[in-house]
Amino acid sequence: MKPVRTINTPLTDEICVELRAGEMVLLSGEVFTARDAAHLRLREAIRGGERLPFELNGAVIFYAGPAPAPPGRVIGAIGPTTSYRMDPFAPSLMERGLKGMIGKGKRSPEVIAALRQHRAVYFGAIGGIAALTARCVRRAAVVAYEDLGPEAVLRLELVEMPLVVINDTRGGDLYAEARKGV
Repeated sequence: MKPVRTINTPLTDEICVELRAGEMVLLSGEVFTARDAAHLRLREAIRGGERLPFELNGAVIFYAGPAPAPPGRVIGAIGPTTSYRMDPFAPSLMERGLKGMIGKGKRSPEVIAALRQHRAVYFGAIGGIAALTARCVRRAAVVAYEDLGPEAVLRLELVEMPLVVINDTRGGDLYAEARKGV
């Protein structure tokens, strides 16, 4: 088994190029949450020439809509949502500096090509353990689209969130590799 690599945001070309599909990582630093409704608004802002509510250069977006925080906690349960729903938006965000995405499920050929072109990576988060994943979040604050409730964009401060690289900068695809082995 390969050793687990610890990485921090913001992600750089150098960090992304070193990562390989199938590699386990512990991610720390600033990450933003955004799901379908937030992505629609981000696209509208881009099309309208507006400034985005957070810096994309080196950023990581976690496709998640966390549950409300119970008393004494920073955040409620937070698990990955199905990533393909964000595929129509991902290439445009990568063009503007997005370096990482966290979710679950397969990505489209267009997103995989954009990952290669823009030296970005797609991480898979472990589904079914959202309450445990929440323990990796040290801070959470709304940064945009508060009216969207749980789909508002949050800025999270993560400490060693366990992830696996699904798609890398060289076109590596953990899901495709797994299917070959079956």
